[in-house]
Amino acid sequence: MIRRSSLPLRLLALCGLAALSTAAFSTAARADSAELVRQREQFPAVWELAKRDPTGSWAKLAAGLESYPLYPYLGLASLQRRIKEAKPEEALAFVKAWPNSLPATLLREAFLPELAKREDWKSYLALYDGATKNRELRCNALQARLALGQKIDFAQDFQSIWLSANDLPDACDAATSWARSEGKLAPTLIWQRIDLASTKAAHAGVVAALATQLTGADKTAAEHIALALRDPAAALKQAGAWPDAPRSRDAIAIAIERLARRDADAAAARWDAVRTQFHFDKDQQGRALRAIALYRASSYSTDALARLTALPADLADDATREWRVRSALAAGDFKATLAALDIMPAAQRDDARWKYLRARVLAKLGRKDEANALFRTLAGEANFFGFLAADQIDAGYTICSSDVPTDKVAETTLRKDKNLARAFEFFAIDRLSEARREWDFAQGGLDADQRRQAIVLAAKQGWIDRAVYAFNQGEDMRLYTLRFPLARREQIVRDAKDGGVEPAWAYAIIRAESAWTTDARSGANAYGLMQLLPGTAKQLAAAEGVSYAGANDLLDADTNIKLGTLYLGKVAARFDGSPWLGSAAYNAGPGAVDKWVNARDSLDPDFFIETIPYKETREYVSRVLAFSVIYDWRLNGAALPISSRLPRIGQTYEPPGEKVARKAVSCAATKTALAETAAAPAPVPTPTQSKAQ
Repeated sequence: MIRRSSLPLRLLALCGLAALSTAAFSTAARADSAELVRQREQFPAVWELAKRDPTGSWAKLAAGLESYPLYPYLGLASLQRRIKEAKPEEALAFVKAWPNSLPATLLREAFLPELAKREDWKSYLALYDGATKNRELRCNALQARLALGQKIDFAQDFQSIWLSANDLPDACDAATSWARSEGKLAPTLIWQRIDLASTKAAHAGVVAALATQLTGADKTAAEHIALALRDPAAALKQAGAWPDAPRSRDAIAIAIERLARRDADAAAARWDAVRTQFHFDKDQQGRALRAIALYRASSYSTDALARLTALPADLADDATREWRVRSALAAGDFKATLAALDIMPAAQRDDARWKYLRARVLAKLGRKDEANALFRTLAGEANFFGFLAADQIDAGYTICSSDVPTDKVAETTLRKDKNLARAFEFFAIDRLSEARREWDFAQGGLDADQRRQAIVLAAKQGWIDRAVYAFNQGEDMRLYTLRFPLARREQIVRDAKDGGVEPAWAYAIIRAESAWTTDARSGANAYGLMQLLPGTAKQLAAAEGVSYAGANDLLDADTNIKLGTLYLGKVAARFDGSPWLGSAAYNAGPGAVDKWVNARDSLDPDFFIETIPYKETREYVSRVLAFSVIYDWRLNGAALPISSRLPRIGQTYEPPGEKVARKAVSCAATKTALAETAAAPAPVPTPTQSKAQ
């Protein structure tokens, strides 16, 4: 334990030792809401000062914050600001004062690279936490051990770092040089990494760099693989001069596969030119033929079904079998569709998607009894296909709901957890990224039951997305109240009606787009609960007279929902009000949906959904429609038939009135009901794939 008298005043402030104890984080210590409100008002200004003030005056202004959960972030901010001048003993004191905490971890991540620059290896190892997964920190630790004359075990300490599909950080150079000098990086191990880089990451640069560590034919073969990854067309032009050797054949298969992604016709022509020149093995043939067939199929080329049908069974995989079904469906050939379903192995065939399609195809072929037997089996499942099956046999919906049992003792214990306290406090002051980071850190110290209770506690405090992300498999799928929250009910019902869409559908879009993460921002630059693009929001706001000052306004839930429901209504109107086509357009963009409709407008809606080329959009539509059923039930105690939201293309859809008849929802006490899978598939961890236009 650190004594006050042994450290300077600034260091004591950094560590935050004054008046601190475990009890400071308990509910009792924070019972005075006025005190907590005062601390919340005081903290942000002091935190900002600690980040930029070189004099350390923040320490005096922090008086009264010693019991505040976020107090260690003041010392962390000050140390991070002056990391280049910080002393090792300051960092060690901080991590000892805040053991097993995220602030201590963040300080290590900031200060260890600085110690490595200083080549202060003794201090580095004193501060280093061997549990880190950070490759730079791990490699610097190895360099420290080498510098201090300590032994390294290659298999235990470095092999897992070396076998990476991506570039290694510069910090690993010393360990790599040591491994090479010790003869540990044999060609076999180099090829293992080349295989990882080529199959998992398609990282041509890594393969090219590794090729320089080989000699003779091995080096040439690795260079061929790097070229296949970087420029497949160029590789295939040169391939005729390559030797008929295993690694060269691998490079050709890789090049065919990668070329097929952008030009399946060219890939097919190149394959025809080389397939008789080289003795490809089954894996190499399969890699090339599957790629050509799949990319022909995804664009619904006229020869797609023939190519997939001709693919030998021992070269087929789940993806080619699925696309054989879709190609047959798109062609309206139900006999070929059934034949494609028949060749699926049991594990694939038993998925609800393919069981439902088998039943539908059997019905189309006049085999009603077989179809209805399958529909009855599926109708007990609370997912898109289960709801569709129930409609086929005019059955009610089966949704078995449960709740996490109340555990006051566990809740009291969790309220004393310092890491959770920091997560909840960041959430309370609307610092959501920091809140999630603390939350994730806290989960590592909890067992499964504690995690469930922590999620319940988070929901009580209004942090509803924690349940959406966590409860996505097994029995947790039944926690519908937590998984499908009715947040902002009055507003969403009002705005949805103003936008001309059903409230249950608006709720479903929010749930699918952001999983209720208010500050979500996607890789496509979409913002907020309903994942709107700033340009779209600006146009809508101007047209509808909604106040809008820029992209950050979309992180305000009220603004986002208002504009999002308006946009959803406009997208739906473009497709005759259709919820399923509107959902597809919300995800992939109206232009893409127009192309698909023009190509396959005669298909039944459920068949059309299965033929959507984009996997993301295909699953998005089924997820949103299933979520709509569940939210309808949550809002009204019963649900509209899911088939009513699937009008045929060109058929006008009108949102139902409040008094329209809905289907009964119950929990049938059957094995089928107990085996329900996803009330829809698990939520997307982050809304990075949203493409709302």
